[in-house]
Amino acid sequence: MEEAVHRIITELEAHNSGNDPADGISESALLKLQALLDHINTLVADGDDPDDINCLWEDLASKNISPAVLVRQITPAMDSGSIRLTLLASQVYLSILLSPNSPVFTLFSPVAFISLLGSIRRSLKLRQSDTPPMAAADDGRGRGRKASRKRKDRVQSEAPHNTSMTHGYAAAGDDENNGNVQNRLFPVLEKLESVMVRINLDRFPESLKSSIQTVAQIPIMALESSQCSASYHRLTNICFRILNAALRPEHGDQTAAAVEVLKSLSPAILLLKSQARTSAIKFVTHQMMAVAKGSDAVRKAVIYLPRYLAQKAPEKSEPRASAVESIVDIVRAMEYEDQIGFADYVVKMTQGKVQLRLLAVDLIPMLLMSMSDPLGTNAGEGVHDRWGLRCLEALIQRCSDAVPAIRARALTNLAQVVEFFSGDVAGKAWLGEVMGFVHSEHNNLDSRMTNLLRKRCMDDKAAVRKAALLLITKSTSILGESIDEVLLKMMSRACSDPLVSIRKMAITALSEVFRNFTDESVLTEWLLSVPCLITDNESSIQEDCENLFLELVLDRVSQVGSQGLNHIKNHNSTSDEKKKNLEREIDLVFPGGVLILLKGICDGEVTPSVKKICARLGKKKRLKPAIAIALQNMIRTSETLWLSHSMPIQKWTAPPGAWLLLAEVSAFLPKVMDWEFLHHHWQLLDQVVSESEGEVRSPLVRGDVDGEGNWIESNPAAWACDRVFLLQTISNVSLELPQEPAANLARNLLKRIEEFNMHSTEVNAHVKALRTLCKQKALNKEEGDALVLKWVQLLLSEALQILETYIAEASEADKSNIFLTPPTTGGRTGQREATMSCSLLKAVIAVYTIGSLVIVCPADLNGVIPILHTIITSRNPEPKLRKLPGSRISIKQTAPSLYIQSWLTMGKICLVDATLAKRYIPLFVQELEKSDCAALRNNIIVIMADFCVHYTALVDCYMPKITNCLRDPCEVVRRQTFILLSRLLQRDYVKWRGVLFLRFLLSLVDESEKIRQLADFLFGNILKAKAPLLAYNSFVEAIFVLNDCHAHSRHSESQNSQSEKRLFSIRGHDEKSRSQRMHIYISLLKQMAPEHLLATSAKLCSEILAAASDGLLNLEDVTGQAVLQDALQILASKEMRIQSNRGSATDTTEMDEVGGDGGASLAAVRGRVAIQAVKKSLIQNAIPIFIELKRLLESKNSPLTGCLMECLRVLLKDYKNEIEDMLVADKQLQKELIYDMQKYEAAKAKSAVAGVASMQRPHGHCTPPGHGPAVSKHANETEVHDMLAEKLGSALKVASAMADVAAEATAKSVIREVNRGVSSPSLQSISIPKLKSSQGRTASRGDRPLDVLESLRRRQSFDSDEEN
Repeated sequence: MEEAVHRIITELEAHNSGNDPADGISESALLKLQALLDHINTLVADGDDPDDINCLWEDLASKNISPAVLVRQITPAMDSGSIRLTLLASQVYLSILLSPNSPVFTLFSPVAFISLLGSIRRSLKLRQSDTPPMAAADDGRGRGRKASRKRKDRVQSEAPHNTSMTHGYAAAGDDENNGNVQNRLFPVLEKLESVMVRINLDRFPESLKSSIQTVAQIPIMALESSQCSASYHRLTNICFRILNAALRPEHGDQTAAAVEVLKSLSPAILLLKSQARTSAIKFVTHQMMAVAKGSDAVRKAVIYLPRYLAQKAPEKSEPRASAVESIVDIVRAMEYEDQIGFADYVVKMTQGKVQLRLLAVDLIPMLLMSMSDPLGTNAGEGVHDRWGLRCLEALIQRCSDAVPAIRARALTNLAQVVEFFSGDVAGKAWLGEVMGFVHSEHNNLDSRMTNLLRKRCMDDKAAVRKAALLLITKSTSILGESIDEVLLKMMSRACSDPLVSIRKMAITALSEVFRNFTDESVLTEWLLSVPCLITDNESSIQEDCENLFLELVLDRVSQVGSQGLNHIKNHNSTSDEKKKNLEREIDLVFPGGVLILLKGICDGEVTPSVKKICARLGKKKRLKPAIAIALQNMIRTSETLWLSHSMPIQKWTAPPGAWLLLAEVSAFLPKVMDWEFLHHHWQLLDQVVSESEGEVRSPLVRGDVDGEGNWIESNPAAWACDRVFLLQTISNVSLELPQEPAANLARNLLKRIEEFNMHSTEVNAHVKALRTLCKQKALNKEEGDALVLKWVQLLLSEALQILETYIAEASEADKSNIFLTPPTTGGRTGQREATMSCSLLKAVIAVYTIGSLVIVCPADLNGVIPILHTIITSRNPEPKLRKLPGSRISIKQTAPSLYIQSWLTMGKICLVDATLAKRYIPLFVQELEKSDCAALRNNIIVIMADFCVHYTALVDCYMPKITNCLRDPCEVVRRQTFILLSRLLQRDYVKWRGVLFLRFLLSLVDESEKIRQLADFLFGNILKAKAPLLAYNSFVEAIFVLNDCHAHSRHSESQNSQSEKRLFSIRGHDEKSRSQRMHIYISLLKQMAPEHLLATSAKLCSEILAAASDGLLNLEDVTGQAVLQDALQILASKEMRIQSNRGSATDTTEMDEVGGDGGASLAAVRGRVAIQAVKKSLIQNAIPIFIELKRLLESKNSPLTGCLMECLRVLLKDYKNEIEDMLVADKQLQKELIYDMQKYEAAKAKSAVAGVASMQRPHGHCTPPGHGPAVSKHANETEVHDMLAEKLGSALKVASAMADVAAEATAKSVIREVNRGVSSPSLQSISIPKLKSSQGRTASRGDRPLDVLESLRRRQSFDSDEEN
């Protein structure tokens, strides 16, 4: 060792004298010096006296060399050279500082310490820039592993190897891969930890700060190059021990050191999921929190760490979510008082800028769900600090934020909070009161939540509507005893939203309400809204409909129907008491709204959807036998209950909808059906007809008298419907019927049809059931067809005979009355009329039966067609036509029901005979135009729709005549026409060409709300996907057609008649006509893409505005003026504006919530391109046309000048600073526009403030316990500010408007005092405020307190809802 010391001193002398030109100490000297220091450490560890190091210091002193020279020679080696050399020099420097009896104050140098930290950073940067470990050369792997293994053995055993370090550095050579660098970095960091403990850096604050920053960056920099988790874990442990040592009070101000540590760790804490983030959070929550408990100085820094992280949180969604998790993890480790302090800070953040509000909205639910008892449900009566209520109040306020993304996020997070607290009984009760769903004295929000949900369900932004529906879904358990009817209607309407995600969420919300409420209104809305979506274009929605119908309807019916009756008692009481007892028992036997469900299935709008759902479930074999068994049990139970109350069985009816549902499910579950059950009820239901003794009865409500003389009503129409569904059930299970009962049933059915006295709804069922029985029980197909044809011909001949008899009787009656003036009245006439009425009813049923038979089995109709022709052509009662054969009577007048039924039967015959259809289709169209009977027009529309499917080419030329029914006086006809044509258009039997699209537009403003909803769904959902360019291509033409304008040279030609033009136009300048036209325009604009909106704007300018200025559009004509006014209003509408991404933070955040970061950047680029295109089009095309048109209108003193100026103001309000450049050709127009804009904004701000003030005056605000008046006042002021900001869009406008209103109020008060005679005070009596300067003296009027004024100028406003 003496030789090594001698060589080191010799080299230092050479460097000190300047003879050696080399910079810094050599590598060999560093290796020897490190070996010497390792030997000394070994001796110290063994308890021996380290004389060698004393010899080193004594030899340096004898040579007159200061120890600082040694440090100065090591420093260049740490600054430059290879990583191996810099780390070796760093280790030597730290070993010198740690050596026994070393002059620490002389050896420690801030410059050398900075060089040491620099060498550590460079080694990590090199590791990041190196190739991955798998791509490294193979020649150094063995040596690297060998050196690493030796280094590990030496560190663990601390054996005295004098040349171990020398061997380690020498063996590695120039290999600087990640493994070697990491092995060399560990001893450097371990020694740095020892130095931080031994040396106090209170005199060197910059060195302490640099060491903290460097060590805090190591976990992040080592992420990419870490070879295994064990080595990375060891590395981070060393780093955090160093940071912990930096918090020692010996290093100076602990608060400053803790602030620097936390600030340096913030990048690691805000990382996405990584080891660095996990280890950093663990260090803060465990080690620093432990230090903070014993040191108030460190506690101050730790308390403000979550606030600092909130300010530094990233904007994009995924990193922001990670930041929220990190912040909450840290807050959870804090003391309870500090947690409340941060919660209050988050509440204040909700009133800050956009990014802070968005982060606060994400933080609040995490705080509420992670901290203990936030709502104070477990707090005592004396506890008034319920911080969770303040957070909940702030979150609810953000649900009405001016930024759509914040509104959506707040609603979504509020739904999470509600779901979390709904699991606890106490929390659910308190949450219901706080959110205003349950009325109580503690309710601080009254009905705000209900009103809020109503608004948000109708929000313009899809993300907000979806979040509102999610909140309703999660809030069903705390909604109280019933749900708001308006909310229920809005959920129902959302089921037909154009967006798939909204429809799916609406289905979920409505179904969740269904699970929690069995009110009739809820069940009805669900049935009207959800099952119909089985026809949706989205397959996932169809599957949801199937699953929900199976769960909520079929399974519920199965569960209730399987219970049966526990006991049955006979009741002896009066009729009213029997009825009440019966209803009470039925409700007990069939709970859960099952009867309401079954009754709702019978609705004409619900039944088709239910049939489709059952068919789809049956094909997928998802219908369980339990549903069929349950329905049979329910019918049996209902009959048993009826008999137990001594009610006559002839007046009993099964629960409405039970037979219908059984008929649908029995087709897929035939083996479950009980034939004895079906036979019994067929006989029972058939008794109504048996009692009539063969007479034909009208399907009206009839009744009978019971044993006590009380009148009991019965409804044969209900019995008829039940018989229809029962027959359908029997047909479904006919294959399973025994042979003899099937034959008897077939004979019975044929006999019933031959009597021609059934209700029309029963005829089809009997015919189809008879055909099914014949085909199923025949030995082969030919025998079945022959059997069917035989009884069809028999029935046709009998029906023809009945018709001929009626026609003969009607002709005879008409002949007998033709010469009688006035007509005779008396007994014979009344008897004849009764006979004719009975014959007429029989003839009507015969005609209907003919139609049913033709559809089942086409047969010889030579005798039927002439008589039907006679009936349908007998509408003209003119005397000159009476001479023609077959036209002596007017069946339309004498027997309108037979006349209508004959048209329907002729339509069915034409469906099976193409030759006959070609002859009669023009006759159908003629009758459709001339008929004054709504029922007949409705039937013909249905027939024409069927013709369009079978004979498309024949019907296509009559499509304009058919579309005239879209303006029919009868709502049923209009709705039927709209539905049928929509289906044909979707199936491409009819094309969107000609006038068809333009005529469909008027359905958007139909008088019927149902038709308007259907039209909105067609245009907003189906048409947008099937023909996206249709609205764009026909938009300008629609303006001329709706105004019935022919004052344009290009739009004056039309093939339609004048009456049809007037029929499909909305002419007029009245408010109703204008609003209807604008509603149609807006509906079309909503279907257009941004590029189509831009092109439509250009077309409006070129084809209408330019035409008006060039004289092509006649402005003297009233319709021409209406077209120009509509065009100006369209250009000024907000739907025509292409939204830009000027508020980058706001819009990007909103896109993050919906489509992710990639979608946000793409949308931002598209928005900027679209805005540039709009500006270019405005400058080059629109403004020159507007200038010329303005001059023309002013020359004519036209009232449209105001509309033009308003349109210009709206178009140019986003370019206020560029108006002078855009309108350089018309200076006067510049001034007028600028004046109009200023006047409009002032009036808008003033009206908004006045409106909000008037809204707030009459309403009070209840204060919940624990809030106090201050919180209530703050919430009220915030709500007012939010409402104003939402209306005006900027906090600056809010302040200006409120100042204007305050000034106006002051002026009015002064004027009132003057009018009362109150004199104004003198100037001397008015107190003048005085300012104190920084020196404490009072500033006079001549003084200039510049420091105070400058501070006021620099003061920034703290806006709440300012977007940009």
